[in-house]
Amino acid sequence: MNSYPNKAVSKDYFSSMQNRITELFGIEYPIIQAGMIWCSGWKLAAAVSNAGGLGIIGAGSMYPEVFRTHVQRCKANTSKPFAVNVPLLYPDVKEIFDIIVEEGVRIVFTSAGNPATWTPFLKEHGITVVHVIANTKFALKAQAAGVDAIVAEGFEAGGHNGREETTTLCLVPMIAEAVSIPVIAAGGIASGKAMLAAFALGAEAVQVGSAFAVAAESSAHPNFKQQITQAAEGDTALRMKKLVPVRLLKNAFSDAVATAEAEGATPEELLTLLGRARAKAGMFEGDLEAGELEIGQVAAMINEIKPAAEILQNIWSEFTTAKTQLMNL
Repeated sequence: MNSYPNKAVSKDYFSSMQNRITELFGIEYPIIQAGMIWCSGWKLAAAVSNAGGLGIIGAGSMYPEVFRTHVQRCKANTSKPFAVNVPLLYPDVKEIFDIIVEEGVRIVFTSAGNPATWTPFLKEHGITVVHVIANTKFALKAQAAGVDAIVAEGFEAGGHNGREETTTLCLVPMIAEAVSIPVIAAGGIASGKAMLAAFALGAEAVQVGSAFAVAAESSAHPNFKQQITQAAEGDTALRMKKLVPVRLLKNAFSDAVATAEAEGATPEELLTLLGRARAKAGMFEGDLEAGELEIGQVAAMINEIKPAAEILQNIWSEFTTAKTQLMNL
């Protein structure tokens, strides 16, 4: 059981923000940029790491040699720690992990698969491993597999999501209570106030996706970024529940999926409707109608395209202001 949520939290703790996550990664702020497909290239990862957080290269949308180039460019543009995210269902996962070892990447976030398969290999090479989960069962499995930390990702998150549809507010305290390793909260976090709430629930860091998807350094298409800044409440929905649930901005493709699901489409029919390269078309090439536009519910709070460093500093500043206000009540 994690004792962190129940321990007394001092003003010194908050002012220094040295905790298990900042020490594990060697970062200044416990703010982590999510490894989003088609958004998280080397420019974004390096910018977040240079600003004091942990930047992540999203390998899920990269062929192995493209991925190698991103790692090399990230190393050339930051001297600070950065990570990579590897969906374990990725077809070239062995080549990706070989490149990670060859290029000396020190931190890996895994997702969408069984962490027991690759965690021992990564640990043998001295790599810090974090796994993304959406329920207590898989949190315990990840801990048993030997990962160093867990990302507890709530239902609000963009992209692929948990089938249980558990919100961040409910998920994070359950996970923090169930495991002894550090917990990183994700899903619906784009502000310092949300970060403070996550810490109150037992998290020791936050992973931020949607807010960084619109960063100036994000590799997402300008059309997609602009669409995110214009999103309102209710403009995202969870689709493809019979395949792998994914949260999308509503558009012609999303509406077509909703209609098919309402009519009882089979997983095979949904897979045919999805087709190939739908996410690339939407997020990387800017097709706002036929493309798959993965983003979180918090898009309704995002109104501007800003540099990654400014996004991170705004979150941190609001976090410190909000915690001071609470301590003075």
